[in-house]
Amino acid sequence: MSLPISNLPLLLTGTAGLLWLSRKPLRNPGSHGFYRFFAWETILALTLLNREPAGDQLLSETLLQLSLLPLVFGFIALRREGKRDPTRRDDGSLYSWEKTSELVTQGIFGLIRHPMYSALLALDWGMFFRAPSWPAFALALFGSACVLLTALADERECIAYFGQAYIDYMQGTRRFIPWLF
Repeated sequence: MSLPISNLPLLLTGTAGLLWLSRKPLRNPGSHGFYRFFAWETILALTLLNREPAGDQLLSETLLQLSLLPLVFGFIALRREGKRDPTRRDDGSLYSWEKTSELVTQGIFGLIRHPMYSALLALDWGMFFRAPSWPAFALALFGSACVLLTALADERECIAYFGQAYIDYMQGTRRFIPWLF
């Protein structure tokens, strides 16, 4: 299975949009935004590769719908509890909603440290299961590795900004899946 040529305009347009959104993080290799770009790009490629469903639709749709929960609850918690600080200068590649001055440990963040990245993992594998193939499997694995690198970089950045409070928080939560991982 290969990416149909008819998807090329969508791939190029999507990539251009992701490059524009990630223009600052891409200038900062090693930042969480740098790796996140590649996770997003992989999900775009999987979406285009598996536009026509052919696999386990129950599993695929469940993962795709479940991806909305950590995304929405994580974003809401950051907006409500994070006390956005637009003057925060520790990383110029952060989006405004990422520039929090308070460590968020309530709501979904009381269960997992990276709800938005959990959403990316669910999207990644949800798109894989739409039409599983070896190329899609390789993309899904690569996308998962990018999400993991994103989370690890984000944790380094949070330790640098929040210090011991973040280290303590890490000991009481899982990275992506409550009580598991």
